[in-house]
Amino acid sequence: MAVRDTGAEQLIKDTAKRIFFAEGKMNATTQDIADAAGVTRTLVNYYFRSKEALFKQVFDESMHDMASRMDEVLISDIDFKKKIENFIELFSAQLTAYPYQEAFMISEINSLGFEIPHKQRSPVLEKFLKEIQVQMDLGVVKKMKPFNFLMNLFSLMAYPLLTRPLFKIVLEINDTQYDKLMQSRKKMIVDMLFS
Repeated sequence: MAVRDTGAEQLIKDTAKRIFFAEGKMNATTQDIADAAGVTRTLVNYYFRSKEALFKQVFDESMHDMASRMDEVLISDIDFKKKIENFIELFSAQLTAYPYQEAFMISEINSLGFEIPHKQRSPVLEKFLKEIQVQMDLGVVKKMKPFNFLMNLFSLMAYPLLTRPLFKIVLEINDTQYDKLMQSRKKMIVDMLFS
C-alpha cells in the first residue's frame, strides 16, 4: 500500500487556501492550484479527487481553526473590554491575511444552503452570551439583546473588510490608506459597543 506524502498534501491545501482566501480566485482550477504549488494536477486529484473536495476540506479546516482561536479568546479569563479588543484584533488579522474568506463563506452558505444539525448551542457561545448580559446589567455595555451585541460586533468588523474593493473606489484611496483606516476602526468599534 502506498504511503501518502502528507507534506505534499499540506502544500496543496496551503496553496489552495492562499489562492481561494487571500487572492480571491474562486474559479481557480486544480491545474492553477497544482501550478502554484509546483506539483502535478494528478497529485492534486490523487489527494482530493476534485476542486470541490479540495475547497471543502480547506474551507472546513480554515473555519475550524478560526473557531478554535475565537473560542480561546472568548473563554479567556480577562477583562471583558480587553476580551473584545483581542477578539477584534484576531478577526481583523484573519481577514487581513485572508480577505476573501468571509465572502467565500457567505457565498457557499447562500448557494449551497447551510443547515446546522439540531444540537445544543456551543458552550463557549452560551457562556459568552451570558457574559455579555452580565456586562449589560453592570452598565459596561450598552443595553440590547446579547445576540444583537454579537451581530453588531461582527457587522462592524466584517462589513468594511468585505466591501474593501468598493470603498477603495468610492473613497479613492489605496491599500495602505485603507489599512490605516481599518486600524483606526478597532478602537472605534469598542467605543461604539461600550457605554
